Amino acid sequence: MKKTWSLILTGILAAAVAAGCSTTEAGSGKGKDTLTIAWLPNESGEDMKTSRDEIGAMIERATGKKVEHKTTTDYIIAVESIANDNADLAFLGAEGYIQAHDKNQKVLPLVVPSGKSGTLEDAVYYSWLNVKKGKEDQYKSGDGFSIDKIAGKKFSFVSNSSTSGFKVPSTGIVSHFSKQDAFKSLKAEDLLEGGSGKFFSEVLYGGSHQGSAVNLLTGKADVAAFCDTCVNNYIELADGEKNKPGAVYKVKQGAAEPFNTLEGQEFVSIAVTPVLNAPFVINTGTVSEEDKNKILAAFTAAETASNPKIFAPKDSKETALYEKASGDEKFVQVEDAWFNPVRELGK
Repeated sequence: MKKTWSLILTGILAAAVAAGCSTTEAGSGKGKDTLTIAWLPNESGEDMKTSRDEIGAMIERATGKKVEHKTTTDYIIAVESIANDNADLAFLGAEGYIQAHDKNQKVLPLVVPSGKSGTLEDAVYYSWLNVKKGKEDQYKSGDGFSIDKIAGKKFSFVSNSSTSGFKVPSTGIVSHFSKQDAFKSLKAEDLLEGGSGKFFSEVLYGGSHQGSAVNLLTGKADVAAFCDTCVNNYIELADGEKNKPGAVYKVKQGAAEPFNTLEGQEFVSIAVTPVLNAPFVINTGTVSEEDKNKILAAFTAAETASNPKIFAPKDSKETALYEKASGDEKFVQVEDAWFNPVRELGK
C-alpha cells in the first residue's frame, strides 16, 4: 500500500511540475456588468462567507464590475454552471475542472494556491481514508496501516466529481486490490454503488467533504474519504503527525455546523495521498481578455497574498479559505497541462 500511494505521489508531482505554467489564451467575451462565481459545496457554507466576499470584492476592484456568488449543494451544479456559461469563474477541484473543460473548452484554469514554498512544486493538499477512533486496529499492518480490510465495509465518498473525495481514493483502491485474484477485474465504476456482490456493502456520498466526515463520525460509514483542507477549520490534531497514516484528529470545541453536535469525536487516517491544489477557473467565452488579465493580476498580487481574510495567518482564530502556514503561500498562475496527472488517474 505504501508503494501504491508513493507511486501516485511521484507521478502527480513530477508530471505537474514538468507541465509548468504559462499564460492561458482567453476569448473575446462580451462586455457585461456582472461576473458570477460558482463555489463547490465545501466552500459554500457560512464559515467561508468572509473569504468568498473578499475574493468577490477583489475582483470588483480589479474590473469595476459587480460580482455575484453562486453557492451550491452539489458538485455537479458548480461544474455545469461554468461549463454551460451560467458562471464566469468557479472554484473547482482538479477533477471538477477537467469535467468542465471537457464540456466547454473555453473553461480554463487561472490560478491555484501555492504550496509552502510559494511555488507549484509543493502545491498539494491531502486525500485521507479515515476510520473512527477505536476501529483503527483492524486496519493495522505491522507498524503501519493497510486498506485490505475496507472491502465489504460501508464507505463514504464525497461526490464522484470530487478529486480528493473520489477520483484519487478510488484510483488508489483499484490499484491496490486489482493485484489480488479476487479483485483483478475491479474498476473505479465498481465502487460507485454498494450492496450484495459489490466491493462495498454500502456506498454513501457526503455531498461535501464535511458531509463525508459526518457520515463517518455518526456511524453511517465505516470508512470515509475526505480531504484535510476542507475539514481543517473544524478539527485539530489529537495525536501523531499531520497528514501521515495513524494521525488522530478530534472535532474542535465550538466547531461550526455540521460538526456542532460532534465535539470531541475522533477519527484516524489510515491512508494519505497528495492531490494537486484546486484551481480557480475562468470561462474565457464569457469573460473578456481585458477582464481576464485584470482578474489574474488581482489574484497574484502581493496584496492578495497578505490578505488575512483569504490566507489566514498561522494559528489565527479566524476562518479563511487558506492557511498561511509558511508565510510564502500565494496564488500562482497555472495552465491546463498542469492537471494532466489527474487526467491519467484510473486510465
